[in-house]
Amino acid sequence: MDHDGRITWADRLAEALLGAAVGIRLPDLTDPAAADKVGALLNTCRLSAVDGWEVPLTVRGVPSPVTIKAEPIPSGALIVGRLLRRDDEPAPGHPATAMNELASLHRETERQQRELLRRGEELTRLNRDLDDSERGVMALHQEVDEKSDSLRRITEVKSRVVANVSHEFRTPLNAIIGLSRMLLSGVDGDVTSEQQKQVSFILRSAESLAELVNDLLDLSKIEAGKVGLRPNRFQVPALFAALRGMFRPLQAVSDVLLTFDSDDDLGELDTDEGKVSQILKNLVVNAMKFTERGSVRVAATAGPEGTVQFTVSDTGIGIRDEDQERIFEEFAQIDHPLQRKVKGTGLGLSLSRRLAEILGGTLTVKSSPGFGSTFTLSVPRLHPEVQEMARLAVRNAAPQPGKPPILVVEDDRQTLFLYEKYLSHSGFQIVPARTVEEARLALARITPIAIVLDVMLEGETSWALLAELKSHPATRDVPILVVTVTNREQKARALGADEFVIKPLDREWLTRKLSALARRRGPITRILVIDDDEVARYMVTRLLSNTSYQVIEAADGEAGVQLARQHRPQVIFLDFVLPGMTAFDVLDELKLDSATRNIPVIIHTSHSLADDERRRLGDDAAAILPKQNLNREVALGRIRDVLVKSGLAVSEDPRGA
Repeated sequence: MDHDGRITWADRLAEALLGAAVGIRLPDLTDPAAADKVGALLNTCRLSAVDGWEVPLTVRGVPSPVTIKAEPIPSGALIVGRLLRRDDEPAPGHPATAMNELASLHRETERQQRELLRRGEELTRLNRDLDDSERGVMALHQEVDEKSDSLRRITEVKSRVVANVSHEFRTPLNAIIGLSRMLLSGVDGDVTSEQQKQVSFILRSAESLAELVNDLLDLSKIEAGKVGLRPNRFQVPALFAALRGMFRPLQAVSDVLLTFDSDDDLGELDTDEGKVSQILKNLVVNAMKFTERGSVRVAATAGPEGTVQFTVSDTGIGIRDEDQERIFEEFAQIDHPLQRKVKGTGLGLSLSRRLAEILGGTLTVKSSPGFGSTFTLSVPRLHPEVQEMARLAVRNAAPQPGKPPILVVEDDRQTLFLYEKYLSHSGFQIVPARTVEEARLALARITPIAIVLDVMLEGETSWALLAELKSHPATRDVPILVVTVTNREQKARALGADEFVIKPLDREWLTRKLSALARRRGPITRILVIDDDEVARYMVTRLLSNTSYQVIEAADGEAGVQLARQHRPQVIFLDFVLPGMTAFDVLDELKLDSATRNIPVIIHTSHSLADDERRRLGDDAAAILPKQNLNREVALGRIRDVLVKSGLAVSEDPRGA
């Protein structure tokens, strides 16, 4: 059944006994006096699984008890009923009939046992054959293992070279980026507009180069793209106007006439306009490519069952019947002199059909060689996913008393429904947003106690939103939990994320973490910076100026440990590579003294950490902060985070942490 309790599917037994049919509401299958009990069942099974509920339903005109087992599904609920025999109903069958059935079952069992014995003998023979071939397979496995080891060694060498070279680039880039930001912030006085423009150019160039360096380090971690839905309301004339303008330069140098035509009463579509446009562009490009002279016509008409049909017709070379499905295969191309002339990758139609399926529609072709082709794209006017999301938004539009709001920025519909189920049962109200723009609109009307943010949205990333939220006074203290499919924890925490986790999520962990992130505490004063790079120490000191923090500095590990014992700072910024020692040596010295053992340490470095180094630091350091992304908001955010984790008070004064 759907969310309204209407039956969307019923098996033959349910139809025969209950009269269940598609479109009938479940409460209509019982006596009106028992409708409340059935209604309670519906309200419960839409949210959670139920087992053993007994409700009276009308079975062939007679009210009868039915035991219900149900569980929620995205479209509503799935219900299985077991009909109980009434006390006054005679027991089925007869002893003689039962004995005959038992005898038949016994004969069938003996037959099946004989069949099992025969198959067992066949399996024994097959096992002997497999034993003979196992030795050959083992030899092949050994050869594959040897080649894998060789490839692994080559990959490790390449990774070390890339990491070392990238580190050498990062050190000067960090200084350029940090000092440029400091000049633009006006910490040391105003700069002229011309100077500001020049420094902005320097900053953008350095950031572009830094991004290139980061990409070098991610060569072995290619991120998998997500093709999701980005729906919006649009009308066909506006879509055709954009396409017409796009192809106008091509028409000026072509002998093919391109026209657009649509019904006047098509109204609005609520689906992914970008994907519809992409499909039509592919079809028009193909049509004009294989039409040397003549015309190409793009039309839109109302289709059956709430669909809109787009057709792209041409007067070109046409397609043979046997090739009309093959053209939708990847890299498939038809052998024709014009095909060899215009060339192409053979991916356009395959991609277009896949996009049509994402839109919930179809892409088909009708053609005749020498008489042109007509491609038809049929898509629902209202995408089913849009409909489901609208229901989700309506359910969470109004504030729910006693349920603190959590803003969830996530483009995947199924994941959003999962969040709703997890968090609503844990006392939270989710406010869904599928794009960065929707997230900003939601923040304009609510103040969430926490934000769950997917940084890899369809067609965009939300890294800029994360940085914006952590730099704006109104939102920088709102805890942000970054949840994504790619391991970009270093970047997420550098931009201010309070927590980072890779999908899929554990429900208990999520609710516990959100509850913890929603808490706040109050003020601290002394920060120790241990770094042999004078520029790095200067940048941290300047970034924390005009705050409640007092910064003390040390140029090497030994001096830093002495200052830590003398001044008992609340937080230590520690570079990973120091003269004569590493961060591990400093951490070991701090742990030996009870006075410094529990001081939170933030590893502040441009060094590209290996996995084993990161694991070791994870046991002793409170956080790892890359130098290349350091700014005032990030520094204050990291300090606040480690203080909260250490159980120390944190000031809510924006001049503090």
